[in-house]
Amino acid sequence: MSLQAAAFFAELCLPFHDHTVVGNTYLAVPVPGAPLRLKINFSDTIYADTYGGLRVAVVHPDRGEIDAVALSFLDHGTFHRRDEATNTRPNTKEYATFDKYHPAGQPPWHGAVTTGLRDAIEQYAAVWFPGAWTASAPRRPAGHTPRSTPVPQATPNRAHTR
Repeated sequence: MSLQAAAFFAELCLPFHDHTVVGNTYLAVPVPGAPLRLKINFSDTIYADTYGGLRVAVVHPDRGEIDAVALSFLDHGTFHRRDEATNTRPNTKEYATFDKYHPAGQPPWHGAVTTGLRDAIEQYAAVWFPGAWTASAPRRPAGHTPRSTPVPQATPNRAHTR
């Protein structure tokens, strides 16, 4: 079954105009005319057809891969809500992962919250492609921004006298 990678990467709302998804890999040219490319694909786990995060790499057309980082779904809270709702226990195959098998009508990564991954990719891209993130597109659609909770006003403490 398909991982529906194009839909997953669309969910990340990455701002790079010059990009494509080939198979399960996202490829982008963050800085037009520059030789460096950004490559993102799903990282395998020890279980067959099960993915535990993303592998983000900077690739040069002549020199190959220059740098890479693994962004785990666990570290970025991608499936925290899903796993909590389904009472999925840590140290199991299903915890903070997804596999290629899924119910019809749902992507295999159903229940993913991609905000943490997106923020990590933004930080990584800022190192290798300074300014490319902000120059490419607006941050996020309004529906994906976290809500802020108003902070109650502080009441002055009365000094105690002895």
